[in-house]
Amino acid sequence: MFTGIIECTTKVYQFNRDKKNFFITFINPFSDEIEINQSICHNGICLTVIDVNQKTYSVIVSEETLSCTNLNFLKVKDEINLERALMMFKRLNGHLVQGHVDTTAKIIQIEDKNGSWLFFFKFFEKKFGTMIVEKGSIAINGVSLTVITYRKHTLCVSIIPYTYKKTNFHLLKIGDIVNVECDILGKYIKKYIRNYNL
Repeated sequence: MFTGIIECTTKVYQFNRDKKNFFITFINPFSDEIEINQSICHNGICLTVIDVNQKTYSVIVSEETLSCTNLNFLKVKDEINLERALMMFKRLNGHLVQGHVDTTAKIIQIEDKNGSWLFFFKFFEKKFGTMIVEKGSIAINGVSLTVITYRKHTLCVSIIPYTYKKTNFHLLKIGDIVNVECDILGKYIKKYIRNYNL
């Protein structure tokens, strides 16, 4: 479980494939603070560490994860957002993020608001709109954000300077594909309503 409060960013070091499995190696910003079998959120995707040393660490990505995230677009030296798993004795500063990406979206507009930025995202799958609430929470590339508006399958969020500099948002541009995780509460409510025909 994560909070959507990004700890740092890192860069892709290399890729490897074995049958249908996809292995990604990242530069290790945590030194000796991580170990094998730990879960780390990478651009909003919960991935398990399978190999680690002081310079790099590696994760394995399943075919299912590749199919519903933006990992296929990653290149060596690309910068990604990182967050290690939530420690329950700390304050929950973002919102509960599972690291289970629901879908992807495309950046269609970026507005510089002289101190902050508005990012607009177009969803490829319309069905996720039922789980998005204005002023509610959403995770984009693993970053906990508040929805400003959601109209005609287009989502708008505001990025403050700290988030812009601390995450990979400062590298994103129009046309880029991002990972989206809707609020878990909305997903449970939607399933309950569907199951009981409410």
